[in-house]
Amino acid sequence: MSGLVFAAIAPHGTSAVPGATGAEEDARGVTTQASMAELERRFRAAGPQSVIVLTPHNVHVEGAMAVVTAGGLAGDLAQWDAPGIALKAPVDRELADGVKAGIRAAGIPVVGISFGGNNPHEAVHPMDWAVLIPLLFMGGRTDPQTPVVVVSPARDLTPEAHVEAGKAIAEAAAASGKRVALVASCDHGHGHLKDGPYGFREESKIFDDRVVEVLKADRLAELVQFDPELVQAAAADSWWQMLMLSGALGSGWKGEFLSYEHPTYYGMICAAYAPAEAATRWGG
Repeated sequence: MSGLVFAAIAPHGTSAVPGATGAEEDARGVTTQASMAELERRFRAAGPQSVIVLTPHNVHVEGAMAVVTAGGLAGDLAQWDAPGIALKAPVDRELADGVKAGIRAAGIPVVGISFGGNNPHEAVHPMDWAVLIPLLFMGGRTDPQTPVVVVSPARDLTPEAHVEAGKAIAEAAAASGKRVALVASCDHGHGHLKDGPYGFREESKIFDDRVVEVLKADRLAELVQFDPELVQAAAADSWWQMLMLSGALGSGWKGEFLSYEHPTYYGMICAAYAPAEAATRWGG
């Protein structure tokens, strides 16, 4: 089987990584950590040859999505007081080119991005934390490492454009002849604590509760109906990646909600997706 074989919604807060935070926060994140371990188990069982990560925290291009075309990625969590957690990974440049071409063919603005060296295959692009943390569990520690494709959404494009981009990503994965995993890297409402950087926002709970309801019911397609003003008020970093995931999966997939919690000021959700037959085999 080629094309998409596994997908996930995974958080990118440091609470998801055992030992990355102080003992108190680490203890509050044990449910998410257990769910990330389960996502890792299912990822390995699916045996993907490449993994596509949808990230809200890499390069932001006005009016266009972006696909990393450099030869490799490297980053660490020093920005989040965990410099000892670092990762390097190869980029699947062939699949990245296919993804970029597919999104463009769908009429959606998209650019290729690289960093540093002027020869893209030799360049090493910065790996942001929303790529690094999911990759620690899904591809970054396999032997050999699973090559990566990094895609950034564009919040100034329509929700429908993100759904269509997801469809194009799935078509590019199928055309590649490879087994491919797709990870929507998402932290949700960022206003759960009064003393957090965004203050307390009741919309964060409203948004997170609605997302949990949709995911538990396995109705990803309903996400496109969300009010963009609610998403903005909730200070969510997830809607656009989930819209792309929805477009990529379409029908014939089964999702399983694994967990939700907000150990600090932002919400974290883990959910796993597989083609219906495979989901039956892994018990989803």
